[in-house]
Amino acid sequence: MKDLYQILGVKKGASDADIKSAYRKLAKKLHPDANPGDEKIAERFKEVSAAYAILGDKKQRKRYDAGEIDASGQERRPFGAGAGAQTGSARARAGAEAYRRFEEAFAGAGSDPRGGAEDIFSDLFGFSKGGFGAGGKQKAAKKKGRDVPYTLNISFLDAARGASKRVTLSTGKTLDIRIPSGVKDGQQIRLAGQGAPSPGGAAAGDALVRVNVERHPWFTREGDDIHIELPITVDEAVLGGKITVPTLDGQVTMSLPRGISSGKKLRLSGKGIWRDKKRPGDQYVTLKVVLPAVRDRELEDAMTKWRETHKYSPRAKFGVD
Repeated sequence: MKDLYQILGVKKGASDADIKSAYRKLAKKLHPDANPGDEKIAERFKEVSAAYAILGDKKQRKRYDAGEIDASGQERRPFGAGAGAQTGSARARAGAEAYRRFEEAFAGAGSDPRGGAEDIFSDLFGFSKGGFGAGGKQKAAKKKGRDVPYTLNISFLDAARGASKRVTLSTGKTLDIRIPSGVKDGQQIRLAGQGAPSPGGAAAGDALVRVNVERHPWFTREGDDIHIELPITVDEAVLGGKITVPTLDGQVTMSLPRGISSGKKLRLSGKGIWRDKKRPGDQYVTLKVVLPAVRDRELEDAMTKWRETHKYSPRAKFGVD
């Protein structure tokens, strides 16, 4: 059987504070909620918690160091009928002690972002914080199972238009879930009854799927509106005309008025986000005049002649020429 000090990664002569610190670091790292579906890490977490239940208690640690109890907390010497076998009530007391030591280890450390000590130990050891009834029998923990978090990455367009995505749960079960149109980055989808089972026989917890929406190279979102910056040529800005604009639903044609400036914003009504029972958002197109990538002498000559006969100052409102 493995040495308890080795399990916590400390030396036999370590101080109580060092043992407590080592356990807190390992418990946060190995917590089942931070490693959903990883059975090896879940077993390691149980092992670490059981080790701290003994080494975190001065009397138990002293007995362990003296060889009176083994790494599981069982007596090494016979003490009557059934010696060497841990009874149900003994396991219950060990579980209760593990819970107490866990609470002590995290006391004053702030709230645990992955759930309370009661949730952890009721799942791992099958007992409730409330304690035990007459005769040392465990009270049934009639508490709903833990909610299990998941993360789902989806594209910007799938988030905007809606989609069906397949997720694999920590149990190995696969589900096809509907992503509603207009889902936002960080929004949570709850799958009822797909979380951890209840150790006391109550309802299972839920699966909480957090949606991460990937960036799009052109589109950005503000509420239910879509924004895009669209390049246009100098002649399109001066003479106007028809241009093609990408939208969530494909390309559309938009008319440009003559003499439109860079930075002008045009609206495509109803081309934004569609959501159930809500008016769809709009798409806003911000125009950006872009010169040719290669220097154009003819364009420069035309602008030179135009400048000589057409004086105007777009910066006059700022008090500068």
